[in-house]
Amino acid sequence: MAVNDPPNWNSFGRANASEKWRKQSAAMGSGFTQAIVEAAQVQSGMRVLDVACGTGEPGISLAALASPGEVVGIDISEGPLEIARRRAAQRDLRNIEFQQADAHNLPFPENSFDRVTSRLGVMFFADLGKALPEMYRVLKPNGLVALLAWGPMDQPYFSSTIGNVLRKIPGSSLPESGKKMFAFSHPGLLTAKLRAAGFQAVEERFSTLPWTWPGRPEEVWQYFQEVTVPFAPLLKSIPEERRAELDSEITTAIGRFYDGTKVRFTATANITCARK
Repeated sequence: MAVNDPPNWNSFGRANASEKWRKQSAAMGSGFTQAIVEAAQVQSGMRVLDVACGTGEPGISLAALASPGEVVGIDISEGPLEIARRRAAQRDLRNIEFQQADAHNLPFPENSFDRVTSRLGVMFFADLGKALPEMYRVLKPNGLVALLAWGPMDQPYFSSTIGNVLRKIPGSSLPESGKKMFAFSHPGLLTAKLRAAGFQAVEERFSTLPWTWPGRPEEVWQYFQEVTVPFAPLLKSIPEERRAELDSEITTAIGRFYDGTKVRFTATANITCARK
């Protein structure tokens, strides 16, 4: 795999890793889920579209608020959707469905949804000039879009992991897919994209939230390597003779946030809402 190959979100290995670490990942991301759920202001009876829903959140959390309304979760990759369907079935949620679809060509009529959400997805849309207008199209008049994206790379989770790889491997650099993780890390960028798509009353804010892993530092690093697809090309390029050294140094760096039971990172997110 070349350093700038596009990320493979639907790989068999990633799907298996997502299921393997499902509980820990859900716990770590719960602060982000709660933040976008609060921003979306979903009320009973609403119809909600969750774009790039992955393995189910925040759609699953939104379904309880929307009942007896409906939540539709879409993702371009089928593997995570299978996990999402199982998670919804385990909770006996009857008002949520998941389907494979492309954010750039939403298979819904205009004015179909009261809310559109996307958690950690908007950074990776290939063409925001198509994806955001599609969100605008399917929203009802005065409907709300709520988007959550990563803040800057300079924060504990990334500095401890991929930051150490970049510092220790001469000549290494972020692949293009990794750079996209932080596409909206500067204030105003996402606001401008939403306004260009026709949205109004845009409100953009950066929040520092809990990002806590319920386990050991070694698990965090293993999870990061198995699941964080945008950095996979760089991780695969690490010389084999340097891997043991890097594993030790990165685990030690993560360990600075370990309290004996949990790794207590904080994470900064861009939470932006707008109206149709």
